[in-house]
Amino acid sequence: MASVCFYFQVHQPYRLRRYSVFDNDHFYYDDTANKEICLKVANKCYRPTTALILDLVKRHKGNFRVSYALTGVLLDQLEAWAPDVIDLFKQLADSGCCEFVAETYHHSLSFLYSRDEFRDQIDIHTQRIEDLFGHTPQVFRNTELIYNNDISKYVSEMTTADGKPRFKGMLCEGVDRILQYRSPNYVYLPPSSADQTTPKRDKPFALMLKNYKLSDDIAFRFGNRGWEEWPLSTEKFAKWVHQINGDGYLCNLFMDYETFGEHQWEDTGIFGFLDALPGAIFDAAPGENHFTTPSEAFDHFDGVGVYDVPYMTSWADTERDLSAWIGNAMQSGALQELYKLETPVKNALRAAKESKDENAIFEAGHLVNDWRKLTTSDHAYYMCTKYFADGDVHKYFNPYDSPYDSYINFVNVLDNVRERLEHLGVTVPA
Repeated sequence: MASVCFYFQVHQPYRLRRYSVFDNDHFYYDDTANKEICLKVANKCYRPTTALILDLVKRHKGNFRVSYALTGVLLDQLEAWAPDVIDLFKQLADSGCCEFVAETYHHSLSFLYSRDEFRDQIDIHTQRIEDLFGHTPQVFRNTELIYNNDISKYVSEMTTADGKPRFKGMLCEGVDRILQYRSPNYVYLPPSSADQTTPKRDKPFALMLKNYKLSDDIAFRFGNRGWEEWPLSTEKFAKWVHQINGDGYLCNLFMDYETFGEHQWEDTGIFGFLDALPGAIFDAAPGENHFTTPSEAFDHFDGVGVYDVPYMTSWADTERDLSAWIGNAMQSGALQELYKLETPVKNALRAAKESKDENAIFEAGHLVNDWRKLTTSDHAYYMCTKYFADGDVHKYFNPYDSPYDSYINFVNVLDNVRERLEHLGVTVPA
């Protein structure tokens, strides 16, 4: 038996407009480009793929199941420019065959810099998912599957208002150098779950690991005519899925949603592949293979061992580390300066509310929202100077000619945030 878990990350950032050192406008975002990209990806991916998945759920009578992490900044843009896409996701939510996974609202690196902001963004994201889809997330995935033991311990200790565990588990990358001889096709436990009993939990907080080989066969290699397995048929892929039996029971296919129609264009046959894949997987082992959501997998399967990750990992690039976001001095410096402003920005809003000055409350609230949009990890990603094997990845929808242009633009915006704080009478750290 193979239980297939399809998880899709769905995200688009608010890209910054060109912002010079002489600019003093408080609006930082290139909404012309943001709208254009949102509508383009909605037409190429979000609408056709979600409509197809809805059809697959109906055609297979609820036996095809999927999961999503929809970032808050993506939902905000869809609400403004493509609200019908949100309606499609609502239909999936109503089907009972779709699970929405929690993450940080602004797709941020906040765990690395501020646990308070990390928790706040999870809370805001959870509320948004509840309001839109009537679904309370029970599984967490961090931005870009960034993970280590500290993150799992922190997330496992998060509770609801009535003191119950908030999440059943987390999604993360199956990193070869950590797994070594082991398979990613099982549920694992973090050290914090294995080392202690948690009386309030029915089951220990657990982990599901991405099977990066099979995931990347679809996400990156599908349309590559130079790949030795091209063209990839559903029968061939279903055979690979079925072959995990005996070395696991979970096939975790985690990928960007934009795989369908954007990264892999329609003319590659990617939609026909997705359309036929569930049937091929069912046919590979009739009555045995099936699809599952993360929550269902955590409920059904026990952890088989400890996945001990003492350092940060991610699903990005060949290294699967954090070098895509903090790999150079520009990135580290920009992020440190950004998070230095967290306390002043939040103090400004707190002081404005205490003053009951409606204009100050509006201005400070707008400032907090702008600051949070700046925490979106893409801004640091655009400053990446890595090239070699994965350089092209960093150019995807990148609005800048170089990483240095991105850095200069970003710090110019931060300078304006500092000016706005000073205008509100808040002390800004040097």
